Amino acid sequence: MLTAFQEVLQNKKLTPLFQPIVELRHGAIVGYEALIRGPENTPLYSPLALFELADQHGQRFELEHLCCELHLEQFRALGLTGKLFLNTSPSLHQTGGEERSLSNLFSTLRDREFDQVVVELTEDCSVSSMSMLHDVVKMYRETGVQLAIDDLGQGFSTLKLWTELRPEYVKIDRFFVRGIHEDPLRQQLVRSICEIAFQAQSTVIAEGIETQEELVMLRRLGVMCGQGFFLGRPEKHPKTSLETALLALFRTPFGTPTLTALGRADKPVTAHRLVRQVPVVAFEVPTNVVCDRFQKDASLNTLVVLRGGMPVGLLRRDRLFDRLARLYHRELYGNRACGEMIENTPLIIDRKMPLQELAQWVTDGPEHYMSDGFIITRDGSYLGVGSSADLMREVSQLQLQAARYANPLTQLPGNVPINEHLEQLLRGQSPFAVCYGDLDYFKPFNDLYGYRKGDEVIQITASLLVEASHPEHDFVGHVGGDDFIVIFKSPDWEQRCKSIIQNLPLALSHLYSAEHLRMGGYYAENRQQVEEFHSLVALSLGVVEVSPVHLYNSSLVAEMAASAKTMAKKTLGSSLFIERRKPLSPVKPGDKGQGRNGNWLM
Repeated sequence: MLTAFQEVLQNKKLTPLFQPIVELRHGAIVGYEALIRGPENTPLYSPLALFELADQHGQRFELEHLCCELHLEQFRALGLTGKLFLNTSPSLHQTGGEERSLSNLFSTLRDREFDQVVVELTEDCSVSSMSMLHDVVKMYRETGVQLAIDDLGQGFSTLKLWTELRPEYVKIDRFFVRGIHEDPLRQQLVRSICEIAFQAQSTVIAEGIETQEELVMLRRLGVMCGQGFFLGRPEKHPKTSLETALLALFRTPFGTPTLTALGRADKPVTAHRLVRQVPVVAFEVPTNVVCDRFQKDASLNTLVVLRGGMPVGLLRRDRLFDRLARLYHRELYGNRACGEMIENTPLIIDRKMPLQELAQWVTDGPEHYMSDGFIITRDGSYLGVGSSADLMREVSQLQLQAARYANPLTQLPGNVPINEHLEQLLRGQSPFAVCYGDLDYFKPFNDLYGYRKGDEVIQITASLLVEASHPEHDFVGHVGGDDFIVIFKSPDWEQRCKSIIQNLPLALSHLYSAEHLRMGGYYAENRQQVEEFHSLVALSLGVVEVSPVHLYNSSLVAEMAASAKTMAKKTLGSSLFIERRKPLSPVKPGDKGQGRNGNWLM
């Protein structure tokens, strides 16, 4: 066996394979993982056998180096685009002379090819010298080569590597992907990995996707990339795009709607609410003068430093005194400009910045953003300062208020915020459209398939509505049960409604059995316990266009939207009904509605 292995190395009897890595939002192939096979019809065909033998005889470095060499050559010969993920163990980057190093191998790359290579560290070998690995990774990044951590979650060392090396990519081990659509714990673990990756600015790749159900769940959890037999097998000549039938799965919404992405068009609460007045001092004022000012006013803890009328930093009493208390510092710096004593680059924001966005800046930024607070400006000129404590208190109140009225299943706003938003738009002059959505044939589906799949239908529908709405202009709410409201300010609202109806069947298809999909429905007992045929879940949308706005009140809008929805439900399957009638005259105060009185212009 050893002789056969030596012959493989000497004669390069290895076959490079490439497995597609797919971007899960749109279904584009963005790269390939490089895999290897030995001579066919021999015991060394399996990569496991190859590497076990290499480890037994101390030749892992030689085998990995040869694999990388062959993969680079073949990737170039095939003219493949995107990233090339090369599997390597940490030892490959820490052993071997300069002439045999992976760095030397990479020196043969052309300029544009450096940006295509991703070095993928595996769990197979331990890291003997983290400092040396740091140096090698730094050298790679200077050339454009990126880093990936493989088999995340398989052992502690991968988590340590993630923390130490901050890779551009992290790969979730296939163990956490297998059956993820049926396992809430796996879903939560992957969701947590995605949240950590967002903070670490790493792209998550899920390995081992083998079923449609796994793909659908990973997309819903927000995993950015994936690979596996369901998307594409390792091949000598890999495909460069997915098949049309497979691409159809990527037309459904990506991710799950949350309270932070509801598409509410309310006027957001801004940083102006946090403004506190703090005294200012010119940049050129001597430091001794500032010290005297702090000493005379025990309540003064912060000064804002201005230069040419513009804020440039903060001076904190405790930090300034601590610095000047050092030996000879008062003598050295006392007569110098106080602006030179600014320690940290401040966070300077405009008063119109929404609090949610500001909170993201503070939590994602350096630590002193949290301790120092931030400077608030109006058109670039100093307005005041804000504290992180006040910011977090306001954001918490907003979140509590939103959660109080949110639907627990979809996290979409409920009746109270829906009514508030409608009233706000009615006080304006701009036209808008109210869409009332209701799922058809939902109860028999829920009875037949169970409440868990019923909940999934509700969540998928909510996701479709959010995906079809403009995040800044439109509003999506959940009235309750299987009823939804979308308030459109987008002028192309009719096309958006049609896209919702068009995308629903595919989005729900994985929830049905193959037989029920083929039949277009199923037999189940009705409320009279009589078995009858029920169609697949559909969606009825009734829309009323509110224009001119002064002719309507909230009660009339609600009545007309409900009437339009009823008309839509009279059509078999998913349908859209648009109420074209208009009020003849403005609604009088106290009127609840005009529909039943027939006071509509046809």
